Parts: sequence; C-alpha cells; structure tokens
Amino acid sequence: MTSTAGHTTSDADLDAVFAPLFERIAAGAVDREIDRRLPYEEVGWLREAKFGALRVPVEFGGYGARVRQLFRLLIDLAAAESNLPQALRVHFSFVEDQVLAAPGPDRERWLRSVAGGILVGNAITEPGVGAVDRYRTRLSGEPQRRLLNGVKYYSTGSLYADYILVAADRDGERVGVLVDADAAGVRQHDDWDGFGQRLTASGTTEFTDVVIPEERILGPGYGAAGATYSTGYLQLFHLAVLAGIAQRAETDAREWVSARTRGYTHSAADLPREDPLVQQVIGRLSAVAFSARATVLAVADLLDEVLDTGANDEKGLNAVELAAAQAQLSVIDTVLAATTQLFELGGASIVSERLRLDRHWRNARTVSVHNPAIQKARAIGDHLLNGAALPFAWSAGERASQEVAR
Repeated sequence: MTSTAGHTTSDADLDAVFAPLFERIAAGAVDREIDRRLPYEEVGWLREAKFGALRVPVEFGGYGARVRQLFRLLIDLAAAESNLPQALRVHFSFVEDQVLAAPGPDRERWLRSVAGGILVGNAITEPGVGAVDRYRTRLSGEPQRRLLNGVKYYSTGSLYADYILVAADRDGERVGVLVDADAAGVRQHDDWDGFGQRLTASGTTEFTDVVIPEERILGPGYGAAGATYSTGYLQLFHLAVLAGIAQRAETDAREWVSARTRGYTHSAADLPREDPLVQQVIGRLSAVAFSARATVLAVADLLDEVLDTGANDEKGLNAVELAAAQAQLSVIDTVLAATTQLFELGGASIVSERLRLDRHWRNARTVSVHNPAIQKARAIGDHLLNGAALPFAWSAGERASQEVAR
C-alpha cells in the first residue's frame, strides 16, 4: 500500500469552486423534497466540478484533498442537500481504495477515470436473510465467464452512478465486484420508501446472469475479517450528513425568525427575534451545528493520519473505529434534539408544508438508523470494559438459528 500524502489543493481554492455550486444546489432543495425529484441534474453539476475526484491525487487529475478537506466540503454539501453525500459514500470509499493501492496501470486507470467524472454506487446489503453468514448474491462459473446473480437493497447512489460496487460470494469467499451500471442483466429500481433521505436512490438492484470480467473482481469485499479504515470512514459520511442537516436547520430557523413579526400576548418582546427565549433556541441550534462539525472533523484528522501511512497500522485503525463510534452516539443525540427543538420557535405556521422544516428531523432520524446506535454503544462499552474487538465487519440479516427454525 502507498502513502496518500502529496500535493493538496488549498481550502480557499476548493471553496472558490464548490461554495457557489452548493448554493445553487441548496436553492432547489425544498422543491425537490416536495416533488420527490431525484437530483440527477445536481449530480451532473458535481461531476462537472470533479467533486468525486477530491481525494484523487493531483498528478492523476484530481484535487489531492486531505480527508479533513473532503469532510468539510461534505458537511457543506449536506447542508445544501443532505441526500447527496450519502449517495456518494461508497464512491469515495472506492476512490480511497484506489489511492491506497500499489502503483500500477489499474490504479492509474481508475483514478484518472474518477477525475474524468465517473461515479461509483453500491449494492452491498441484501433483503431478508441477508449476509450474516454469506452473501446470497453469487459469482459463479469459470474465470473466463463469471456470472453474477442476486438481489440487493439499499443500493444508495447507484441510480446516479456509472459503476456499481457489488458485494458477492464466490465459493464461500466475500469479494467485491465492479459492474457497469448499464450492463445487460442489471435492473435498478427507485423503490426506497423511507420517510427521510428520500432522494438517495437507495432502492433495489437485481443482477441476472451479469457477465463479469476477471479484472472486475477487486478482491475481498465488504465484511471481510480484520481491522480496516473503511467502516469508520463510511460511518463518518453519515455523521457529516447529520452535521450538514444541523447547519441547514439552524440557518432555516434563523431566517424564519428574522423575518417573523407575529408573536404572542405573553411573549417577552414585541418581535420574535428580540425575545430572549427565541434567542436561546437559536443559540442552542448554532452550538449543535458547531459541535457536530467539530466532531466530524476531529475523526477526519485521525483518518488522515491513518491513511497517510497506508492504513495498515492496527492501533491507528482501532483508534479511528472507536472515535467514529463515539462520535456517532454524540452527534445523533444532539442533532435529533436540535431538529425537534427548532419547532419551539413558532406556532402552527412553522409546520407549514411549504417550509418543509420537518425534513430536517426526518432526514436526521433516517440517516441515524444506519448502524444502530444502541448496538454501537454496547460495542464501545464491551471494548472499553473487556477489551472486546470492535465490530469492523458486520452484516444485517437473519442469523443461522432463525433461518434453520423456519
């Protein structure tokens, strides 16, 4: 594995490219939510600006951004449109794997392709029985003609992607397979029915006798044993989304209060913005947005250290995983509370469908159930009290005892 340290684009230069783009994306957020319009056009804007190439080294056409810079921008993108960082989560994990790979033509080809605008989605989680034991999505056949068959759910971002990273079973071995999104035998469905994060394109993907060239089998897939940077890294995307939601919720609440003239006969001031109780709520919302951002960036700093040395230091990997888990518990609680508290600022008018302020809580609540916090809290406690290994590799589904009982 190689070091990821190298030439880096400055924060100021990155902001000059992306801040106006994020403002443009934010301008249509409420309308997209109302119409449930998937942001294909907005993803196109991100492609054109090479957002997906933030971590690609400069010599291959990317920005060479640090992990901290990536997550700083992801928080700002989440404040503009919380669905987009989540949709790009596995894309950036794929890029990170290429950055860490040994030098060679395959590494350079994929990094240059990312700099050229390609995006990678995912098909990892399976419905029903799932992959607690092994993936039901199978790669079979001889090396000259491998066939992929199976059904995946929560295929976040894949409808926006050129390639889909699929977790599959090959004779009992977990492997990652990179599939063309438009390959024969691939069918994607926009059937995600969650009450939040409605535009992540997290629906079903079916694979029927999809031909897989040998070079598209990328080695151990998600859930392989051993410490890895990727679980903490992927979790941090959810936390960046939450930090962005907190940022936008504070902005929306403050703008709503600033323009409001209606109050109550028993209010402490004539105008809501001059009411000390209202000011207190805004102050708390601001504090949550600040602390959530700071928490995400603190974990990003640890990731920078680990990735700079090739992501093979077990002590560092454990430190990142623990920090990401602890951050999850902190950020979820504060952001969910804040996105509820903002409704204390007004009466019935604050719940207007036109405002869609409820989207902040719905989106935060939805993204927070990824990697359930109660399971993570227990794992942290067991680790700290008993030295138990942190759960780097885990899957959702029915356990073998339940499957046999059926």
